[in-house]
Amino acid sequence: MSALEDLSRDELISLVRAQAERIAEQDTRIAELTDRLARLEHLLSRNSKNSSLPPSRDDDVGRTPPKPRAAGGAKRSRGKQPGAPGSNLAWREAPDDHRDRFPQGRCECGADMAAGRDLGVVDRYQQHEIPLVAVEVTQYDQHAVACRCGLVHTADRPEGARSGPVGYGPNLQAWCVYLMVVHFVPVQRCRALVESLTGTAPSAGFVHGILERAAGLLGEADKRIRALLSAAYVLCADETPLRIGPAAPAAGRKKAERYLLVACTSLFTQFLVGGRDLGTFKAMVLKDLTDGSVIVHDRYQNYDTTAFEHLLHQLCCAHLLRDLDGAAEIYPDEQWPVQIADALRGLIHQANLARDAGAAGIEQTIADEPIGRFRQGVLVGLKATGEHGARPGERKARLLLETCCAPG
Repeated sequence: MSALEDLSRDELISLVRAQAERIAEQDTRIAELTDRLARLEHLLSRNSKNSSLPPSRDDDVGRTPPKPRAAGGAKRSRGKQPGAPGSNLAWREAPDDHRDRFPQGRCECGADMAAGRDLGVVDRYQQHEIPLVAVEVTQYDQHAVACRCGLVHTADRPEGARSGPVGYGPNLQAWCVYLMVVHFVPVQRCRALVESLTGTAPSAGFVHGILERAAGLLGEADKRIRALLSAAYVLCADETPLRIGPAAPAAGRKKAERYLLVACTSLFTQFLVGGRDLGTFKAMVLKDLTDGSVIVHDRYQNYDTTAFEHLLHQLCCAHLLRDLDGAAEIYPDEQWPVQIADALRGLIHQANLARDAGAAGIEQTIADEPIGRFRQGVLVGLKATGEHGARPGERKARLLLETCCAPG
């Protein structure tokens, strides 16, 4: 204090100015750190229930796991639920094999039981079993024959045989494809499984190369699936990132991600690997759909381009509910996210009941109430977020509400 009292007026003014500049710099830095912290907390709060993250990311270090479902409603009993299809090992009237079994050894009296009188079958048992799996090596000798005309003909190798003196058969290759494609088993683990169960050890390069060869054989099937999908009235579409391709992003892009794009019905699915650009979307079956067909999708911008303006667009309810859960976390004191989500779930429930009853749709008298609550919740949300702040997630919540707002 004594040092300040000794300062002149000009020195005090200079000191105050320096302190003011330092405080301003600190305020700016604090604001930047606060914004970074808010963005970090928002990213860590994202999980499979409120964002597009897969469930496998819910266990990431520091990430907020999804909230458990609230208790309430009817309690489910253990085991098979009413109406669920049953499953059991049924008795076969015509088994694949039949074996009679007789007592072996000697009776207590010392006689050999093989000499005893057969009293007939007193117990029956059918066992479902798989044969021991082991690689069998079969040598195929292709003969040449000379026709009376002088031409020489050589027998073809068996179907699926490759060039060279030794190779793996189609069943083993199909098994590898099944493990890698259907069950997502990595190449090395697939190779280890095949070795453990069959005794043969194909190389990792061979196992990986099977995928490309299998894809080449599916060209005609892919064309037929695309043709069948193009005739569908309702088609679902989605996209998800894949960890494949180059590590460095292409020019003008922030990430080097590749995407798996899906178009499907309950019977058929088309897969397409590419970018998330409009060109990849146009390469999908979507452009082949007839005017007035319905496409169900999320709110990604490429679906709303002129390339698909001939289609009717239905927003995916699962994505909407997920985004509403995220909005409820951004605005924990607001009721509108919960009200909109509850109304939407009510409409989904009524649609399922109508479908089970064979009705063409929900009766208007039943639909009016949840539709009214849905629209009221959207209007309240639009008013509450009219001047949304800069917190992470606020702009996304506002765009969600604008999407849900029906014209007029």
